[in-house]
Amino acid sequence: MANGRRFARWSSVVAASLFAVAAAAAQPLGSDKPAAAIVDSDVRQEEALSRTEAGKVITAIDQTRDNIGTVRKTTKLDRVDIVFLTDAARSEGGPPPAIENKMKQHQDDVAELRQEIEANALLFNAIDSRRVQAEDVLAVEFDNPGQVVIYAAAKPPK
Repeated sequence: MANGRRFARWSSVVAASLFAVAAAAAQPLGSDKPAAAIVDSDVRQEEALSRTEAGKVITAIDQTRDNIGTVRKTTKLDRVDIVFLTDAARSEGGPPPAIENKMKQHQDDVAELRQEIEANALLFNAIDSRRVQAEDVLAVEFDNPGQVVIYAAAKPPK
């Protein structure tokens, strides 16, 4: 009986130790860019003014319905470009009228696009790595295979 109790006590200690080791091993990657490692894509960012990119953004918004399906199917990308439209950020008053009007015309599609981005681990981690919220995404553009451009009404992280 004494051996059974001793075994039970020591097996509990061993089990607790194994759980502690497993928890430490499951911690995030040692990199300061774990999301980049997770998505295995080159995530780049640039800043632009909405008035200089308005044509591209409006065209991308017009293609939102088609791009929703592409976002759903996307599992690997070589490159993700996030274009910060700094003057269109909420803190700056939002997008200019031309982009805002186009967003209103396609508001249901844009809302669905944002949901699909949140549901797509690769794209969500890409925008999250640059502190972009899905609600700040105006449009996406899939021009080249393996590459996406995400237009965001936001300012880059400092």
